[in-house]
Amino acid sequence: MTEQTPPDDLGTRAGWEALADRLLGAVEPFASPGLGQYRLPGRASQSGQESDGLEGYARTFLLAAFRIAGARGEVDQRLVDRYAAGLAAGTDPASGPGEAWLPIADRTQPMVEAASIALGLHETRPWLWDRLDDKVRRHVVDWLGGFIGAEPHDNNWLLFQVVAEQFLASVGAPHSQADIDRGLDRIEDWYRGDGWYTDGDGRHFDYYNGWAMHLYPLLWARIAGASADTGRVAAYRERLRQFLGVYAHFIGGDGAPMHQGRSLVYRWAAAAPLWMGELADCTPLSPGVTRRATSGILRHFTANGVPDERGLLTLGWHRPFLPMAQDYSGPASPYWASKGFVGLLLPPEHPAWTAPEEQLPVEKGDFSLALPQPGWLLHGTRADGVVRLINHGTDHQPRDPDEPPTADPHYAKFGYSTATAPETGEAAWRLGVDGHLALLPAGADPAEAPGEPRRRIHRVGVAEGLASSWHEARMAGDPQPYEIATTSLVHGRYEVRVHRVSAPAGATVRDGGYAVAGESVAGDALPAETGAGWAVARGARVASAVVALHGWDAETGVAQATDANALGPRSATPYLLRRAHPGGRTVHVTLVVLSGEPLDAAWLHAHTTVAVASAEEVTVRLPDGTELHG
Repeated sequence: MTEQTPPDDLGTRAGWEALADRLLGAVEPFASPGLGQYRLPGRASQSGQESDGLEGYARTFLLAAFRIAGARGEVDQRLVDRYAAGLAAGTDPASGPGEAWLPIADRTQPMVEAASIALGLHETRPWLWDRLDDKVRRHVVDWLGGFIGAEPHDNNWLLFQVVAEQFLASVGAPHSQADIDRGLDRIEDWYRGDGWYTDGDGRHFDYYNGWAMHLYPLLWARIAGASADTGRVAAYRERLRQFLGVYAHFIGGDGAPMHQGRSLVYRWAAAAPLWMGELADCTPLSPGVTRRATSGILRHFTANGVPDERGLLTLGWHRPFLPMAQDYSGPASPYWASKGFVGLLLPPEHPAWTAPEEQLPVEKGDFSLALPQPGWLLHGTRADGVVRLINHGTDHQPRDPDEPPTADPHYAKFGYSTATAPETGEAAWRLGVDGHLALLPAGADPAEAPGEPRRRIHRVGVAEGLASSWHEARMAGDPQPYEIATTSLVHGRYEVRVHRVSAPAGATVRDGGYAVAGESVAGDALPAETGAGWAVARGARVASAVVALHGWDAETGVAQATDANALGPRSATPYLLRRAHPGGRTVHVTLVVLSGEPLDAAWLHAHTTVAVASAEEVTVRLPDGTELHG
């Protein structure tokens, strides 16, 4: 067994290099005889094993490329030779199945992997490409040439075509400038301002903003060099600068990235935009903050068992956990974590490697940050290092009304954080307790009844400490849509949710807090009918509570689940209920708390007051005397 890199070393360049070497060494036994594919153990993706084998080569090659280029070729020559041999085998059609790569065709997975190969070839050009024989170079050009005139998906995939064809241009090979210009033009349609892109049409805000929409245009500029459109490059640099100004707030005091959005199995790819800001000289962060943020992310995962005892990255967050992985993810998909090593392209003497680490925003003090473009509120607390994301604008829904709606727990919840994950096991998501307000049929068991998920989110507004939205809710057995309008007010560790609920007479309304998870969890609840209604779930690190302030007149509870959460085998979610809804429109006010400090829900209830003057005028006075109006 390879020994784990000590977490304390991960703040240094040598620590990052050692971890890169460990990852690259661990995958070597899974290479095909000719080294063209890496067939890693685990669940196959929807694209099949041949595609997964190519993915294993391409994504680990990207890591190898950053390692080789960052060391100016001063690495074990066997690493360079290994990937050179793989290029020869993979691009030669005569190699046959299990070795040769699938061709690049419209909207197929090889498009994704080709971009990593092109980027790796560019960055290692003096040590790899320039030393390949002419036959291998012709085969590589022919294979990458499958991109010319091809149709990627209309999202970040267009950037794969951009970087691959720009590499072809850089080596004097056939390419289409029209393809390159089309891709770069198209992402302009998705730029929303303040450093935020949506990944394709609609409201798809997640980590792809950083590790795709910002990363690839500036990597394209590195390949294009002097031929790059200076106006485009200036715009990309300024957008990344704006994005990084808020992005550092997304990282918890323990280095945990925010657990929201798809493809989270890429883990420390979350560090990629931070490094790119240094590479492109366009970051507003000091080198010490960049170093703290990137190495904090790396330390977080290594401290929680990543990579595993074999040195491999698995489909999961800390532990392997398939329910959080998308169908397109195969055994080698997590190796897009390689993007997080792009900082190795900085020279060893760069201040981002040498400056003393400085504090993250959440380590400096409590904060609340409004992000109007994605429709989010962030609020972080210094005492426990937890950052929370309140979602009133991102739903990952198709824009075409004829397409069936999706129900993705990584986008639909009211709240996400750096210390929790949404319930994503099949049964738990079907129930939809955590971070969700559900309408249930009369007489339904609140801990067992399915809750129809939140779908299209209609953003009303986002301002300092406040965000509002509405959505249509459905109830099992009832085709009628009902409107739920919600305003979230944040201060410190507190969130107050004010729900205006339209529902049929007799329905049950259920509001859930954050799910906590770990090896063991516990829960307590006191019914609202006692006049002191609350529920709390406790894990090893954090506790999650919901406190009934107004409109909750029946029992409370804690829903518990097994193998439903990426952060541990046991999970629990506190919830409040309103039985026998009178019909029409009602107001429900909930105090939601997620805290790594001691949490006394009964004390919170006793020291929080609410005044509901009308359906549109609610005032809550928090225990510290702060008044919130919603």
